[in-house]
Amino acid sequence: MITGSKDGFADALRAWRTRRRVSQLELAARAGTTQRHVSFIESGRSLPGRSMVIRLAESLEVPVRERNVLLLAAGFAPAYPQTRLDDPGLGPVRTALERILAGHLPYPAVVVDRCGDLVMANAGFHALTDTVAPPLLVPPVSVPRVLLHPHGLAPRIVNLDEWAWHIIDRLHTETVRNPNDRLQRLVAELTELVPDRPRQPAPDYLGFAVPLRLRTGDGDNDGELRLITTLTHFGTAVDVTIAELRLEAFLPADEATAATLTELVIR
Repeated sequence: MITGSKDGFADALRAWRTRRRVSQLELAARAGTTQRHVSFIESGRSLPGRSMVIRLAESLEVPVRERNVLLLAAGFAPAYPQTRLDDPGLGPVRTALERILAGHLPYPAVVVDRCGDLVMANAGFHALTDTVAPPLLVPPVSVPRVLLHPHGLAPRIVNLDEWAWHIIDRLHTETVRNPNDRLQRLVAELTELVPDRPRQPAPDYLGFAVPLRLRTGDGDNDGELRLITTLTHFGTAVDVTIAELRLEAFLPADEATAATLTELVIR
């Protein structure tokens, strides 16, 4: 029998509401209840029903993995399954992802999990990482580590200071929004890998608009790829595994880059 704790759920709900910077009144409006009811829940005077727990979690955009934790804290069984990606039941999802990756060629694209570990990749990404030290490509492959490690792509990144800030800041923001011990350790590791990275972005820093400028070789006269990225996730997934997948695609920022990527994949 699953038993919940008023205080346990109350503390967890309050923590998520504070993290999202949402008032009790706003949360009540989003969840279709009253501020009084939310106040009673957070004070431990009332333990909500299963549907209310889900509505509150959804209103706070709590990840589905953590929604299961909230349900357990309230005394209910988890509502969201966590299925291995190689399970036959997820065959259609795998097929769809494989088609998306193939359709993105000759441009690089990867599917990663919530910690940035590589789940799937296309030939464009493998061509981009052909100079990466083999140990960094042993599963589980951390894509952020491959990008910023001295034995990864870092030596080829022309704008490493900017790009490092872009990557580390994005991961740090994710750990603040959705706490994850493993991701926090990765952020600390990457910060140590690039100790000369400016602690604050340069005056001309453009945030998510920072392009990846990547030399095509190790010589000074090699060409340069200019890439921009897109990040896509499943917006309606109710399976923990699928909900945590992210599709990151690298797009050419100019014609020369498009032509070079085509040559890299074809040869």
